[in-house]
Amino acid sequence: MKNILLTLLLAFTTLAAIGQDITVRAPQTVYVGDNFQVRFEVNDKASAFKGPSFKGLSVLSGPNQSSSSYTSIVNGNVSHTITNTFTYIVRADQEGEFNIGAASCTAGGKTIASQPFSIKVEKLSQQQQQQRQQQQQQQQQRRDPFDPWNNQQQAATTKIDGTTLFAKAAVSKSNLYQGEQAIITYKIYTQVPISQYQIDKLPGNKGFWAEDLSQGREIKQYEETVNGQRYQVAEIKRGALFAQESGNLRIEPLDLNVLAMVQRQRRRTGTIWDLFDDPFFNSAQAVERKITTNAINVKVKPLPAAPEGFTGAVGHFDIEGGLNLNEVRANEAVTYRLTISGSGNLPLINTPQLELPKIFESYDPDVKDRISKSDNGISGSRTYEWILIPRSQGDFVIPAYEFAYFDPSVGHYVTKRVEAQNLKVNAGDPKSTAMVSSKDDVRLLNDDINYLKLGRYKLSERNSGVRPSAWFWVVMAAIVAIAVAATAIGRKRQTNSKDIAGTRLKQATRMARRRLKKAANYLKTNDNTHFYEEIYKAIWGCIADKYNINLAELNRDTVTACLQSRNVAPEVQQQIMQLLQDVDIARFAPGDSSTQRQAIYDEALAVISSL
Repeated sequence: MKNILLTLLLAFTTLAAIGQDITVRAPQTVYVGDNFQVRFEVNDKASAFKGPSFKGLSVLSGPNQSSSSYTSIVNGNVSHTITNTFTYIVRADQEGEFNIGAASCTAGGKTIASQPFSIKVEKLSQQQQQQRQQQQQQQQQRRDPFDPWNNQQQAATTKIDGTTLFAKAAVSKSNLYQGEQAIITYKIYTQVPISQYQIDKLPGNKGFWAEDLSQGREIKQYEETVNGQRYQVAEIKRGALFAQESGNLRIEPLDLNVLAMVQRQRRRTGTIWDLFDDPFFNSAQAVERKITTNAINVKVKPLPAAPEGFTGAVGHFDIEGGLNLNEVRANEAVTYRLTISGSGNLPLINTPQLELPKIFESYDPDVKDRISKSDNGISGSRTYEWILIPRSQGDFVIPAYEFAYFDPSVGHYVTKRVEAQNLKVNAGDPKSTAMVSSKDDVRLLNDDINYLKLGRYKLSERNSGVRPSAWFWVVMAAIVAIAVAATAIGRKRQTNSKDIAGTRLKQATRMARRRLKKAANYLKTNDNTHFYEEIYKAIWGCIADKYNINLAELNRDTVTACLQSRNVAPEVQQQIMQLLQDVDIARFAPGDSSTQRQAIYDEALAVISSL
């Protein structure tokens, strides 16, 4: 009996031959008529697999490819292993010793191969045949056919429930000011290996402006103790949230689909086969689980009454700027630059408004962003550059600019100042008669050449008593008409400058369409971040300018009340609020289709046209 047990043990001893990075797992000895497995394992992503020759043996199936992923943490070091397995089911038809050649594949950019090996096929003795027949009869009586490789006879050894696998959301601040930056983190806690996860549903998070901080970054993994239990933690997503309205807001849950690798083992039958309780005969099975993070309630406090110079900035900022020149000639361009730097809601800051002497002609500023995203949130700088053209000579003062922002850490507004700057404007170059009339002319002015006019001229004697012609009086009448019109226009501009609400109303549609034009350019280049930013600013800015609402008071409640008081049609009100909600949802869900972005753009254009 001992000799039989020893023979059976040798028959199912696993061979592990390692050839470079390919591990071969197969029995060294089998019996005639047995079906057995031969597995080739590669600890890397493998392709172009080429199997060996099984001359003398019958290949029933294969190669069947499967993969598994394991994460382990030892002394704080995280390792992530991917194993690709190629499996053959082989039958031994005749007695003898058979040599199996090498298998090869491509992994890590190079070709690797296994070592050849041999399998010995023996005949069962009469006593061994009787024992196998008895075992088969016992299995038949239980109506449970014996097969040590059948996964249906295996049972899970690891229990998956809410204590071994769950997800959790955490926010850096649950009590904050409107516009203040808060960091939200989504984590998976597990005590079982996970092969992959997928975000099933992103939260809408109504009332928040969201920025994704985890895009392009590796997943952080570490250990954490919760209620006395050790978990492996994967930080799968991190974002920055900016509350756009005050009150009690809710951060919705995040839905996930997770594939957990569960270690399974054969059932014990109480027979001699239980002697081979080796981990090699166990396997891992992928089990899908749906998990959801917790919802978070956040209390948002409204901002105090805003001072002059507040452009919606909330955070901690600094400002610097000024003219690039202190002396120029009339009709020559000079650049005025303002740079706002720091951390907070930089993407949401509105364009500063400069107060310039009337002799200066200015253009819309060129905006340059150097905004970075890190685990701590949004930071960087935004630079505005204005092209200014003085139209007459003299000594002028560019007034000081005061930039006000709300600092949540101290709970009040802080004002930073760019000091006033003197600019001396000399007489224009007499050699250049060209006037700068557009921004492109600023670049061409110094390169233009005024050529002398050639040809014959009609000359007349001095004091010849020439009388003014009809064209002279036409020109004089035109000059008088222009002077009268210029005076009327100047008085109208002075009146309009005092009517702030009227000026904002006239500029509402123009500014909104300008932002929509920028959004259309970002739509063509698939720049989702700047596209939704311009759409959002176009809608809110149009509403604020048209109905003369202070930016600090701009939220959904004040807009709804204002639209109702102006007798705006209910369907238009609903269309505006639904569009703002759609933009919120789309901004928090990167990777949306171009069809959805086009639909949002068309809807925004329709809303602004209706206003």
